[in-house]
Amino acid sequence: MNRKKRMDSSEKNQPAAEFRINGVKAVVWQNETRNGSMFNTTLIRVYKDKDDEWQETNSLGRDDLLAARKVLDEAHSFILHEERNARSAE
Repeated sequence: MNRKKRMDSSEKNQPAAEFRINGVKAVVWQNETRNGSMFNTTLIRVYKDKDDEWQETNSLGRDDLLAARKVLDEAHSFILHEERNARSAE
């Protein structure tokens, strides 16, 4: 499953976008600087623990690697698109 979620940039401490495949997600954060927007991405694997509670980790297993590659590619494309839009708006 692949989901993209875009947040309103006026919401503080909210991701600019999230991309998820199975339990692997890339979260894109947008930070405004004096030189314009800067983007950072975190890669997270979500899973349920023995108590059926959701947990997050940065550790990936072999079967997570291709999903990680794909969500990172989507995050990269999103950032490039946002940067292009910002340049054309200047």
